[in-house]
Amino acid sequence: KKLNNRRENDQNKYYTEEVRDNIFSKVWRKLRKLEGNLFPLERIIQDSALFKASPFHKLTSEQIEAKDLILERLMTSLLSEQENQLILVEGEAGSGKTVLLSSIFYLLHQYSNGNEHPEFKNLSSFLLVNHDEQLKVYNDIIKELEINSKEVVSKPTHFITTHDPKEKVDVVLVDEAHLLWTQGKQSYQGKNQLKDIMARAKVVVAIFDPKQVLKTEGYLEDTAIRELEAHAESQKNLVRLENQMRINADEETVSWIRALTDQREVWPIHQDSKGYDLRIFDDPVEMYHQIKLRNEDRDNAGLSRMVATFDWDYKQKGKPDDGDHWMVDADNLHLPWNLQLPIDEDQKHMAKKLAWSEQKQTIGEIGSTYTIQGFDLNYCGVIIGPSVKYRNGKIIFDPNESHNSNAIRQRTLDDGRKEYVSDQLLANELNVLLTRGVNGLYLYAVDEKLRNKLISEYDEL
Repeated sequence: KKLNNRRENDQNKYYTEEVRDNIFSKVWRKLRKLEGNLFPLERIIQDSALFKASPFHKLTSEQIEAKDLILERLMTSLLSEQENQLILVEGEAGSGKTVLLSSIFYLLHQYSNGNEHPEFKNLSSFLLVNHDEQLKVYNDIIKELEINSKEVVSKPTHFITTHDPKEKVDVVLVDEAHLLWTQGKQSYQGKNQLKDIMARAKVVVAIFDPKQVLKTEGYLEDTAIRELEAHAESQKNLVRLENQMRINADEETVSWIRALTDQREVWPIHQDSKGYDLRIFDDPVEMYHQIKLRNEDRDNAGLSRMVATFDWDYKQKGKPDDGDHWMVDADNLHLPWNLQLPIDEDQKHMAKKLAWSEQKQTIGEIGSTYTIQGFDLNYCGVIIGPSVKYRNGKIIFDPNESHNSNAIRQRTLDDGRKEYVSDQLLANELNVLLTRGVNGLYLYAVDEKLRNKLISEYDEL
């Protein structure tokens, strides 16, 4: 039924490593001929969210160093009964944060069995994530790991309301802590989810990227970010991941993508030395056609989807007065927003486990940050909506064109002042979308001046 070798075995370079992948693929293809249902296309597995978040990936040297440091700090803190410990792991999109956290999560549950570290037998550890799609993946992981407790993985508010600060758990891991709320809302009556979690755990390990904060209730002022970092650094608990692992492009291309949101400039486009497929389109229908072709080409491309900035009406409950679906209308392209088309018949039994991008029918939808954040696509087609404009040599963000109410409403700052923070949140929204594509990024801009600027740089190639 199962054959598991799940001992720690960090190996870097070893003899014959260079032929391992080729041999594995040959073996897999032969097994697939014998039993196709049990052994699907290798690409299908590699594209799955479960595989990408697996705790059994071979870690990079940077991830191994971070993992060892985090486990050392965890053990030291627990054995010496230190509390209020925050281990902050910072890294931009695609730096391997989720795989690192997943591997630590698995090891902590191995330790709780008492086999390798008797002193940590019955260690209590929890994993929290404030993202519905990512929650599906982690629930799938604990099922595969045969961890029986449903409470081990949950949303932050559920953990906070079901745990008493007087009875602290040992460890809480928080994936995508930038999605935690820093002010109350209807389902959460507190003032800061991270502080409430820290009050209920001896050690908190939080994965954090300030460039992926998307909602006003999660907004952190610069001073608050520096205070978090200072708190972790004072305990020697600040870990930074620098390497870009998602985007399979050279440094110049990665810098070009980052410049759109960081410097808010459109730089000249170059021919990528690694073959990263960066394209600018003047027709969104043609871009959609190319994304569908990539999605169908399982041998050479694989999982590909369309996404867009939140610049068209969408409500999770209810339908629009003039139709069955909330639509994205960009020039002559008209497609429904995510989570609206009926689930493909042969996937209905797996619907609760599959992330949005893995469901077959979603090739006919447009994804948003709410369904794609934290996930990879092989090729990503981004419709840059009218909230992103190009004026006087700079990219600007226009909240009047955005339909993302979570990003454009006022935020009460620490000093009591109410301000709009949409300029940063809309830039973060675009950043999340631009950093999904592993092998290719296709762009279409609704704003004519931005589209013309992008095309002019692309035509210089």
